[in-house]
Amino acid sequence: MDFPTIGAPDAGDTAWMLAAAAFVLLMTPGLAFFYGGMVRAKNVLNMIMMSISAMGLITVLWALYGFSVAFGEDKGNLIGDPTQYFGLAKVFGGEYLASTDPEAPAGIPLFGTIPLSVFVAFQLMFAIITVALISGAVADRIKFGSWLVFAGIWATVVYFPVAHWVFAFDGYTGEQGGWIANNLKAIDFAGGTAVHINAGAAGLVLAIVLGKRRGWPKTPFRPHNLPFVMLGAGLLWFGWYGFNAGSALGANGIAGATFLTTTIATAAAMLAWLVVEKIRDGKPTSLGAASGIVAGLVAITPSCSSVNTVGALVIGVVAGALCALAVGLKFRFGFDDSLDVVGVHLVGGLVGTLLVGLVAAPEAPAAVSGLFYGGGLEQLKLQAVGAFAVLAYSVVATAIIAFAIKFTIGLRVSEEDEALGADESEHAESAYDFAAVGGMARTTVKEA
Repeated sequence: MDFPTIGAPDAGDTAWMLAAAAFVLLMTPGLAFFYGGMVRAKNVLNMIMMSISAMGLITVLWALYGFSVAFGEDKGNLIGDPTQYFGLAKVFGGEYLASTDPEAPAGIPLFGTIPLSVFVAFQLMFAIITVALISGAVADRIKFGSWLVFAGIWATVVYFPVAHWVFAFDGYTGEQGGWIANNLKAIDFAGGTAVHINAGAAGLVLAIVLGKRRGWPKTPFRPHNLPFVMLGAGLLWFGWYGFNAGSALGANGIAGATFLTTTIATAAAMLAWLVVEKIRDGKPTSLGAASGIVAGLVAITPSCSSVNTVGALVIGVVAGALCALAVGLKFRFGFDDSLDVVGVHLVGGLVGTLLVGLVAAPEAPAAVSGLFYGGGLEQLKLQAVGAFAVLAYSVVATAIIAFAIKFTIGLRVSEEDEALGADESEHAESAYDFAAVGGMARTTVKEA
């Protein structure tokens, strides 16, 4: 078969998907603020740069071969054909139409009811933020150049193939797609496995290979700017509607249902995190509220199309509470996950993916019954296979990549540079000109 199909796109679906792609792109700057506020002042620009640089690097790789590896014709149940859409061939239409049928009717390449080019752009934003998520686990101590090398190799070897497994459905951009989507038929509506479990597992391995920050865990590493964290969480929540509702690939009832379940689960997770903080620490915090928001968004990502209101509430409460407890695992097991990528994204992704097997409701768009709705354990088994297959692959591949970089160009900044701060040592910049601020303050006092 020739792919993609040719025709006229639906204007409403196309408009929504263009907006959804922009929403998802906004999530990466949102993540940059979320992470940037949690590090110390001397590392905030470096933290932001790791997210922003992913926007540039992954876009180039996606345009060259990433989309083809993710959505090309399946090769050996591992990857898509890297040559099928190399350089985004066939995406814009002219060359494709001329090479397949010179007398083809007017139209453009389609993915369902939207232009294929819009789908390419939408999926690109997923690739960008998945890579950016990993950076939170290695804050304060990774070389910026080594981060870029890692990000490019990891996207090529890990994300693009896993996206093929999870997102490439038969008959759209290839006759045969990925094994999780089509053979296993595990439900992952918007990326609980490909994005969050994948990035969380990679963050865990990279943090272990890189080693602990100087002084951790005895030295307190306090967030330097909690308003940044709250701003980032708000931008992430806003952008996540493009992530989840956009994965309906049209302005339709599925988009509406996923929009609603996303909102409900996120709200419940935020409250659950705050309750855990109140019981455990005596005070609910703004950092806890922001973290609970992200935990809920992560957990509802794979399950937003398969649950009703009760299911969304259950997933939100469980994710908020478990992730609040899971962020302490790094102290128990001794791995320095700087900004809790493991506790929020790996644990949250597992919660949301596995709970589909329990609380999936037949009236939801996915029309699947979990254990609590009479569906037995079969869907839970499918969810577990998909989740742990991605986790295992990400762990092994990330370890190989990380050790290769560590023993060649090196992963970690020197002790002196770590003490100085990554902003100065890696970028020759500082986020805040304290001398100027102090000077202004003295002038104001004098004039007063």
